[in-house]
Amino acid sequence: MSYLFNTAEQQAEMLQVIGVRDVEELFEQIPVELRRTSLLNIPPALSEISLEQYVSRLARKNMGSKTAACFMGGGAYDHFIPAVVDEITGRGEYYTAYTPYQPEASQGTLQAFFEYQTMMCQLTGLDVSNASLYEGGTAVTEAILLAMRAINRYGKVIFCGGVHPEYVTVTRTNTAELKCSHQVTKVTEAGTTDLEHLKSMLDDQVVAVVLQQPNFFGCIEEAQAIVDLAHQHGALAIVSFDPISLGVLKRPGDYGADIAVGEGQSLGVPLQFGGPYLGMMTCRKDFMRKMPGRLVGTTKDRLGRDCFVLNLQAREQHIRRDKATSNICTNQGLMALRAAVFLSVMGPQGMKEAATLSCQKAHYAAEQFASKGVKLRFTGAFFKECVLDLGSKLEGFVKKAIAAGLLVGPTLDRFSEFKNEYPGCLLLAVTEQRTKEEIDQLVSCL
Repeated sequence: MSYLFNTAEQQAEMLQVIGVRDVEELFEQIPVELRRTSLLNIPPALSEISLEQYVSRLARKNMGSKTAACFMGGGAYDHFIPAVVDEITGRGEYYTAYTPYQPEASQGTLQAFFEYQTMMCQLTGLDVSNASLYEGGTAVTEAILLAMRAINRYGKVIFCGGVHPEYVTVTRTNTAELKCSHQVTKVTEAGTTDLEHLKSMLDDQVVAVVLQQPNFFGCIEEAQAIVDLAHQHGALAIVSFDPISLGVLKRPGDYGADIAVGEGQSLGVPLQFGGPYLGMMTCRKDFMRKMPGRLVGTTKDRLGRDCFVLNLQAREQHIRRDKATSNICTNQGLMALRAAVFLSVMGPQGMKEAATLSCQKAHYAAEQFASKGVKLRFTGAFFKECVLDLGSKLEGFVKKAIAAGLLVGPTLDRFSEFKNEYPGCLLLAVTEQRTKEEIDQLVSCL
């Protein structure tokens, strides 16, 4: 049962109804010697995340109850989700809502998407957001197709070497019938884009340069330099971003990105086996009519009242196929709602704290591994993920971690692009959820 509180005014009203002056008079029938006059001997209040961790530790003492601590990265992360996200998005009017084609019956859903779009623009520093896409990989593809339409170029797409390899594969699959090439830059020992190699690849046929910030290896890219290089050749700059990182890192719009996309799973969506997840997309206002999906806006009804409508839905279900910007069929509305509730609850300060804690704990983990002789594969600055070079110890370490109830990975040899280049390497992610005890336990698996 939900906890119901009451205000001082409500308490006074209840006392008046039952005919007593105050609470003291209400309890006069209880002998004084039986009344407690001091505070209860209970520990100080805990934050929501600390309370959940405490209860989880108690639960692990039960036979058969084993909750794994997740250190897995590579695009999906175990970030904290406030309880209010489930409480609100689990309501029937949201959970069962369908696509809001009829605005007169869908004002609540439309307003929720409008708020989501607003917060996405604030988060990325760009002008326009759609009402979300499938997930991070296809969002990158949609951004590239948008760039082709926007500047009328269909030649070459350059991916920075730190872009998630699965995003590159998804793009190649979705654009296989288009006459464009896909090239990937080299990666430096710092784990970031080789700018000299990027310069050599740029020409007037390049449609877009795609970078990830922080990149797949967790490293911080020289984003401003990459964006400037793309613009010098008339190409658009597309940034795939980690939303939690924007609590401490510069927003894509602030360093000149034209389109910003990302995987929104970190914003209140639980870890699942492949989805449903959430694709985010924002861009400069110049490209608004080239955007895929749906855009929710405001207007006036016939009585002059403010209301919400689907302002733009340039999908093949609505207009001629040759004029459509995309054939995507959904905007993952429930996941977008979860992100909107998450962002409204966290606020700028909460996002900053989550990002700061993740960064600090990841660096503590890296330091502890270094003290045991395990080096980082890359020397560059990183956010919440880093690549451990375990060499021949990799297989044994992973087995011990799993046996201890600790989830780790992925190993870089899982990806064909990295199989020969980074043997014995493991991608480690540490979020604000992880405790010092869990990190130390993971290190002890060596």
